Amino acid sequence: MTLPAADPVEAWNALLRPDVELRREYWADLAARMRERRLTFGDRLHCPFLRPLFLDRADVARVSGIAETIATMGERVAQAALEQPLLLDAVGLTEAERSLAAIDPGYARASTASRLDGFLLPDALWFAEYNAESPAGFGYTETLAAVFDELPAMSRFRQAFEAESFQLVPAMLEALLASYHDWGGTADPPTILIVDFRGVPTWTEFEILQQRFEALGVPTVVADPRDLTYDDKRLHADGRRIDLVYRRALVNDVIAHPAAFAPLVRAYADRAVCMANTFRCKIPHKKAFFAVLTDDAHRHLFAPAEREIARRHVPWTRLVTECRTELEERSIDLVEHVRRMRDEFVLKPNDEYGGSGVALGWELDDRHWTAALDRALADAPGTWVLQRRIPVRREVFPMVDEPFAVVMRDVLVDLAPYLFGGKLRGFLTRLSTTGLANVTSGGGQIPAFVTAAKER
Repeated sequence: MTLPAADPVEAWNALLRPDVELRREYWADLAARMRERRLTFGDRLHCPFLRPLFLDRADVARVSGIAETIATMGERVAQAALEQPLLLDAVGLTEAERSLAAIDPGYARASTASRLDGFLLPDALWFAEYNAESPAGFGYTETLAAVFDELPAMSRFRQAFEAESFQLVPAMLEALLASYHDWGGTADPPTILIVDFRGVPTWTEFEILQQRFEALGVPTVVADPRDLTYDDKRLHADGRRIDLVYRRALVNDVIAHPAAFAPLVRAYADRAVCMANTFRCKIPHKKAFFAVLTDDAHRHLFAPAEREIARRHVPWTRLVTECRTELEERSIDLVEHVRRMRDEFVLKPNDEYGGSGVALGWELDDRHWTAALDRALADAPGTWVLQRRIPVRREVFPMVDEPFAVVMRDVLVDLAPYLFGGKLRGFLTRLSTTGLANVTSGGGQIPAFVTAAKER
């Protein structure tokens, strides 16, 4: 088959044959393979799309420098906040979160793994938020890339294009082991515990990671926090001594279920076990971290080049409160301004995930926007943030619809770089037909491949 020369998207779409890839039987087989490889969120398949995202090397280089700088700024804020309590106020950390953050984890890095959620456009790159706590999806992403790697369409595509996916799981394991060694761990290899409540929709990813970590030579246990024991010297799960905890349970879960997490928290506080991410990751994880980056009151924390990166790639953000603040070098009354200019703003919970509670001002009328603001103002200080609207990326993808049909659908494209040990190692790519792009609220996921046309 002759491929169109220049554009990888056009080339890929031309390879989807009506009598093969676009037939129900093909999708049924592909869906079965994805289920067999645990590519499900609860019972829902991650990927109803028939094309990966294509990036070029310049895209990756452009995102890397900016994303790694923001991650560095997050680590600096986490360290500075321990000595400057006003920074804890600025990000809206609760008293329970402060108590956990005060525990010395035994090493410096707050976020062994993190992820920025953003939009890559031809002439811009904007990040909507920073997941500094326990970003999911990289095990799914690497596995999904392997599924696409095996497709006949990919083999034919590679006749004209190079196409390389990202090896995320080995990179994450490398970062976990680096944190363990920084902590002072000497077991070789250490036994890793992946911990979260049994029954969470991402449990299948934990099983993927367990299998991959063990294939890479590191014994790994997946366990519910209620199954852990601590004897004041050693943490155990499934009868095995644990050296390194990869915490997938959120800080919110730890606070909400103190009895369930008591063995883990005691072992962590006693330095009987290394844990990644540490509880201090909650400081830059709050969405108000972007308020710290975009408010001149905190400019002393950052170098001029860092402030410029924040100005160009991080949306103006503020905690919701009755106050005066600066916007584009002018003083505004925050609440009065955003009431009038709803088309320019997003209202978000300071500490939620999956798009929960997000209000897009341009999708609401004045009455509903005002009601959302009033509810936010009535909540405790630090509960909500306002963020300026940013440009988003949209692109057309072949999507399997219900009842079965392949349709070309215009979707939102969220490109989220993973940072392991502060270095970009790959991407989570989510597509959505709505204004929110996340798997929790119904979006889909695709793998990213770095492509380049082969010389003819």
